[in-house]
Amino acid sequence: MLKGKSALVTGSSRGIGRAIALELAKQGANVAVNFSGNEEKAQSVVEEIEELGVKSFKVKADVSNEAEVKQMIKQVVDQFNSLDILVNNAGITRDNLLMRMKEEEFDQVINTNLKGVFVCTKVVTRQMMKQKAGRIINVSSIVGVSGNPGQANYVAAKAGVIGLTKTTAKELASRNILVNAIAPGFISTDMTNALTEEQRKDMLDMIPLAKLGEPEDVAKVVRFLASEDANYITGQTIHIDGGMVM
Repeated sequence: MLKGKSALVTGSSRGIGRAIALELAKQGANVAVNFSGNEEKAQSVVEEIEELGVKSFKVKADVSNEAEVKQMIKQVVDQFNSLDILVNNAGITRDNLLMRMKEEEFDQVINTNLKGVFVCTKVVTRQMMKQKAGRIINVSSIVGVSGNPGQANYVAAKAGVIGLTKTTAKELASRNILVNAIAPGFISTDMTNALTEEQRKDMLDMIPLAKLGEPEDVAKVVRFLASEDANYITGQTIHIDGGMVM
């Protein structure tokens, strides 16, 4: 249980981020919902969380902008009096073959998916050090381990998140701040729901469990890493991929 704890989940207005925010709330945590674009969806998640009997509010911020992140962290601490759990989930895709990828497409993905994790982690560290405790959970991807054609920018960012997780875990362990990453595989989202039957079959053929994961499968692992049950785990990357990459 996470009763009395406070959490911030970046990019939590939809998909995996939404599932994580709701799962933490179900365990008793107060949860701040970060968004960058769709305020209406963010507000909907806030209302779902509040129905669970805990506190929530939405906060708009570009995770790659340090000034905006500082203001976001301040808002969370002002509202909840602490910030115990940070989930770095915000991410975008700009897929293209390497030879056709524009520099802008590369930079946009690196800024949000990797620099955003760096900035949020850097800013929250001071608060967690004051508390002498904290959990930081970074959302990477299985393609950050295996690679994936057409996603050089996304893969580079997600591989970078794994390296950043390990280094940050080593730097912060003496302060009782645990840092871990998760690497989801193919998860059922709006993107996978739009696939053709043939594309879906090709995808399933790569997964030993022969099924897509659900956002809740990812959220439950985050819940574990945020809980007291994970007190002796730091610097790790947990694959949530149905056995796709072993």
